[in-house]
Amino acid sequence: MSYLTSTVIYRRCKYLGIEESECIQHQQMKEGLLKVYMRISKLNAKNKITAFEALAVAILRYSFGSINWRLEEIKKIDRKTRTVLKVYKMHHPKADIGRLYVKMKGGGRGLLQIEATYKAEIISIAEYLSIKYAEDQFLNIVKSEYSNQPNMNSTIKAAAKVAEACNQ
Repeated sequence: MSYLTSTVIYRRCKYLGIEESECIQHQQMKEGLLKVYMRISKLNAKNKITAFEALAVAILRYSFGSINWRLEEIKKIDRKTRTVLKVYKMHHPKADIGRLYVKMKGGGRGLLQIEATYKAEIISIAEYLSIKYAEDQFLNIVKSEYSNQPNMNSTIKAAAKVAEACNQ
């Protein structure tokens, strides 16, 4: 007598840069996004900052609303960015970190801080959704469904935490 074992094959597809199967594979997507983010290496100082802003930060910014990022992970990305800049001698190890994030016209490097970008993006997504919840009945159905489940990650909850931390 032979027993057949059933195997489930999950098909993955990539939709707007996010790989999905039955659900989003958050950890795998984070690792892939970090690889793309840290790929920029052999450019001069000004071009590297421009490349970080134009390419790498844009990739991460797009994922902030759909991938569950913890604030500690975002801060780690900022530290890793500063480490890369120090390794390639674009920023002195004992120099002021704040100068990296000051605009070039103000005497800084003009680098975007990933943590500030994350907070701004999450708050703007939550504001957009709160406006759309008032207009769209289908979004209200989704909101009520997700609000009944306590362990779900929510952009609106994350925005409330960020706003609360900013107000303190």
